[in-house]
Amino acid sequence: MTPHKFTITAARGMLPLLAKELTAMGISDTKEEQGNIRFTGSLEQAYRVCLWSRVAIRVLMPIAQFSAKTTDELYAGIHDLPWEDHIDGEGSTLAVDFNSFRSKIHHTQYGAQRVKDGVVDRFREQTGERPSVDLHQPDLRINVYVKHNQATVSIDLSGESLHKRGYRVTTTAAPLKEHLAAAILMTADWANLAKQGWSLIDPMCGSGTFLIEAATMAADIAPGLQRDYFGFLYWKQHDKTVWKQLKAEAERRRQSGLSRLPFIMGGDTDASSVKAAKDNIAEAGLGDRIQVEQRDLLDWPAQSKQLSDQGLMVCNPPYGTRIGQVSELHYLYESLGNIISDSLPGWRTTLITDNAELAKFTGLTEFERFPFDNGPIPCQVIHYRAARAVSSKAQMSMPVEVEAPAQAIIVDPDYQVSEHCEMFANRFKKNLKHMAKWAKKNDIDCYRVYDADLPDYAVAIDLYGDAVHVQEYAPPKQIDPEKAVQRLKDVMHVLPLLLDIPASKVVLKLRQKQRGHQQYEAQGAQNQRFKVTESGLQFLVNLTDYLDTGLFIDHRITRQKVASLAAGRDFLNLFAYTGSASVYAAMGGAKTTATLDMSNTYLSWAEDNMALNGFKGDAHRYIRANCLEWLQAAQQEKQRYGLIFLDPPTFSNSSRMEGVFDIQRDHVALIQMAAALLTEDGQLIFSTNRRDFKMDATALSALELKDIRHDTLPLDFKRNAKIHACWLINKA
Repeated sequence: MTPHKFTITAARGMLPLLAKELTAMGISDTKEEQGNIRFTGSLEQAYRVCLWSRVAIRVLMPIAQFSAKTTDELYAGIHDLPWEDHIDGEGSTLAVDFNSFRSKIHHTQYGAQRVKDGVVDRFREQTGERPSVDLHQPDLRINVYVKHNQATVSIDLSGESLHKRGYRVTTTAAPLKEHLAAAILMTADWANLAKQGWSLIDPMCGSGTFLIEAATMAADIAPGLQRDYFGFLYWKQHDKTVWKQLKAEAERRRQSGLSRLPFIMGGDTDASSVKAAKDNIAEAGLGDRIQVEQRDLLDWPAQSKQLSDQGLMVCNPPYGTRIGQVSELHYLYESLGNIISDSLPGWRTTLITDNAELAKFTGLTEFERFPFDNGPIPCQVIHYRAARAVSSKAQMSMPVEVEAPAQAIIVDPDYQVSEHCEMFANRFKKNLKHMAKWAKKNDIDCYRVYDADLPDYAVAIDLYGDAVHVQEYAPPKQIDPEKAVQRLKDVMHVLPLLLDIPASKVVLKLRQKQRGHQQYEAQGAQNQRFKVTESGLQFLVNLTDYLDTGLFIDHRITRQKVASLAAGRDFLNLFAYTGSASVYAAMGGAKTTATLDMSNTYLSWAEDNMALNGFKGDAHRYIRANCLEWLQAAQQEKQRYGLIFLDPPTFSNSSRMEGVFDIQRDHVALIQMAAALLTEDGQLIFSTNRRDFKMDATALSALELKDIRHDTLPLDFKRNAKIHACWLINKA
């Protein structure tokens, strides 16, 4: 793909934020200048900036540079460019943005006129036809910047300022620009706070800009996803295939991210502002995700009992410049500070003001500030620490069970399902009727109902009690990206209707290859664990916060195998995750259990699972360690176990291995280390989910290997015999 040069513009103070965004997008060949960042890359990268940047203003693609000391030179330089490569003549539209800096051409309107004349005259001379002018949403927007009499001519790929997200249908006095709200939230580290489960409130929400931008950041929604116009859409060199793929990826990320959206609430004393906020939130597709109420500022302490211990209060209070009188505003700032100090002491506060002296009236402890402009007004964004730190124990706590409030089934009434959706619905209902009877008979309420049965609907659907976990498989390359996304939307639309449950109970995850402990990394922090039943045992699962749920349901029979072999034995659970195998071993009569994992979070979860089933006391140990390093130490200490369960990740980082641990490459050494800890009559169950795994039986000839993969395949996974491989291993 031919590389191009691009220029990304941003407002004062936002270039560092833009630079971080570009790095996150994989754009590395960058150069920061005053007011912009330049980079060399692909059209796909430029499109990605248009779609995903929260702070960029314009994405320009320079196509020419020449001397322009006079308007005649400017005209000639423009006239000589091959505009026919970028736009058609008759029926097409164009617009021109012209600016100059320390140049002889300083009349911007006349400069723009001469640029337009140069383009139009070229078409007239070549074809007798000419494009017309559309200043609103032209087919081609041309940007010309003359600096020190040198003209740079660019195609404006953004078309109009990227701060226009497409959701603002109702406005209020002095609204905050979308990119400024996003920048403020970025400096507050809101995206990371949201992942940790922090809430957000804006007590002076106006038209709802902070609320919407906070929700899109927390839910991984592309800020440009709702825009119906970009400057490249009607450009002759537009790559439609790449754009469709990027839009499809963004839609998938939106569908998945919405399930991890934390609590977000706004209020305002003005009824018209509340209406404007609700209108804009609904237009953004977040009407069921963000709460807005008409509420006086001094009424917020009464709401604090319903709020979490940690959160971010963010607001754009009146400055006195356009709204309010400066002499009266110090009471407002005092009230903000009092609300936090008295009612929300574990919360941070972020506000934007043009008067730093007023900000001191909050009485809060400032820890950082950034200079931004709110339109023509130079402002400061000030971040305040929490009045009282929440203990690390409280931050890490994971409630045993969180009952989500009852909600109505919220489904978009205007959504049109595709023509094949009925086939999917019928197949799902047929599977559910069959599987539900089997599950009830076997005392199971977490099981797989659908696993890409229809190629067009490539998802796996698992029930966990009355909640649903949906995972999308990567669609085949030959499938149109837009159609694949349509199918995914079909699934998310009909499942609440088919199961008669709230849409909030249907969680979507995007399946992709994971390395090492990525499968354990947090996606969010809703902390909404709930109990499910399997074979008479209870387990805590969490559908929203991690890539996996806390219970690998394809290992149901494998766990039953553990229980059948555990009686009277010391049991070791390696790479234990949430300890479900330990629960089965204890239920099966194990003398002791040792549950080992690197994650404190999952060891705590494992201990909760054990306690939930009545297994407590010194007989049950929980060991935080690198499994590979621990195995070597245990071998030297001559520890012995009658039963070992070994279900390692496909990849893992370990300083004791050569670089990255690979289960295919390194399974021989791993199994040998684990088997060395067996008693003479001990047994090892080894399992892996690597689809193409091949056991090296020759290298393990000193052990007795029995392939039990078919015996451990549950009924609800019979469609996919390669879901896992499993061996029962004895000393020879």
